[in-house]
Amino acid sequence: IGNTVLHILVLQPHKTFACHMYSLILSYDRNKEGPGSLELIPNNEGLSPFKLAGVEGNTVMFQYLMQKRKQNLWSFGPLSTVLYDITEIDSWAEDQSFLELIVSTKKREARQILDLTPVKELVSLKWNMYGRPYFCFLALFYILYMVCFTMCCVYRPLKPRTGNRTSSRDNTVYVQKMLQESYVAYEDELRLVGELITVIGAVVILVLEIPDILRVGAAKYFGQTILGGPFHIIVITYACMILVTMVMRLTSTTGEVVPMSFALVLGWCNVMYFARGFQMLGPFTIMIQKMIFGDLMRFCWLMAVVILGFASAFYIIFQTENPENLGQFYNYPMSLFTTFELFLTIIDGPANYDVDLPFMYSVVYFAFAIIATLLMLNLLIAMMGDTHWRVAHEQDELWRAQVVATTVMLERKLPRCLWPRSGICGREFGLGDRWYLRIEDRVDPNKHKMMRYTEAFKAQDRDNYDKGSEKLETNGDTLCKKELSALSLSLSRSTSRTSSHRGWEILRRNT
Repeated sequence: IGNTVLHILVLQPHKTFACHMYSLILSYDRNKEGPGSLELIPNNEGLSPFKLAGVEGNTVMFQYLMQKRKQNLWSFGPLSTVLYDITEIDSWAEDQSFLELIVSTKKREARQILDLTPVKELVSLKWNMYGRPYFCFLALFYILYMVCFTMCCVYRPLKPRTGNRTSSRDNTVYVQKMLQESYVAYEDELRLVGELITVIGAVVILVLEIPDILRVGAAKYFGQTILGGPFHIIVITYACMILVTMVMRLTSTTGEVVPMSFALVLGWCNVMYFARGFQMLGPFTIMIQKMIFGDLMRFCWLMAVVILGFASAFYIIFQTENPENLGQFYNYPMSLFTTFELFLTIIDGPANYDVDLPFMYSVVYFAFAIIATLLMLNLLIAMMGDTHWRVAHEQDELWRAQVVATTVMLERKLPRCLWPRSGICGREFGLGDRWYLRIEDRVDPNKHKMMRYTEAFKAQDRDNYDKGSEKLETNGDTLCKKELSALSLSLSRSTSRTSSHRGWEILRRNT
């Protein structure tokens, strides 16, 4: 019951009252230390009160709990050294990491905890010492891997076509070699080494990604933008396309260009994932993801309806015409592709002025230009501009969340020997087996002196305003409401001038 009450207090909107009640309940806890403590008992979701405060974005409760856990090591004048307990914060030995919970929640208030002590210092320590070097090395290794895969695709085994053409529009001059013909010369053996590296890399990607999907869940793993959800879909699809290409090569099945081309596009697009390691480029990946999976996905439904309708109209109009004079609409799939190009203004309206064009083509194309170019494209630009404006206001916050997610990911993937635990063990200071982070703090005395002056000014303003309001109340029967408001406004201005004058006099004397 006591643990349930603690979890309820974390969710209360009256945060100061919740902190006092939290301390009151813990004062009656018999097992304040050890596994039986109320603070260490998780709820049905596996969250302790401390983790729940972070997930809900309750910064007041989080700071209150951290103040209870910190240990003052020493202080000398304005300098002080504090040990913060990071046992539940550090993701090194946690199955359900506190940092991962914060970046995976949909509440923006939770990401504000990343700016609080000691979470900010812990993330900075991990990222600067291990996260950034490993991430840059991983980005370089992935780019070299994609270059190797691209070279294997460029020099794939082809041979001249020997069969007769079945159509005048058939433009194929090379065909794919059979498996027995693909690995004969020295260049083929060199390409084979690159293909083996590509296949091994695809298998490694699947081995690293599938356990995380099973642990977190597909909806949460692919749906969180900060965790890189769309990029996880891209890299898993890329690995599957590589394996499909390998099977088609081994079975001598024609058409390997389809999965190979998909893999090239997806593999190189995944390079944008590594932009999150740089503060200048990281927020732009968030913008691209939100635009593609937010604005563009909704817009594509409208675009598909418009293209389908006008492409059908264009095909019907040119169905009776000679395709050699105007071949952009010679069949229905080509009509769809040509209409898509017209929609994005990639090409101009196809026309052959040596022959007579149908009158309805001019009418339909006029309507298409008005609806597609003037209306829908400008609508897409306005939608993307609004998304850019919203993301730009929180780009620094989103980039810090990206850094945290990347750090937790690397810490889980890399061996323990390459990523030692951060912090100091409490045994060195007689504090048990818990881990602490040493943080040095400097207290600026001038800041506290200015705060005292500010409070003094506020107190003088409050006293003068109370005196003026008492005078107004004594004469309130003879004045109307408008005169009362005018007098109170003039009185507040006069008192603010006198109090500010007194304040400046105090500052001059102290200087």
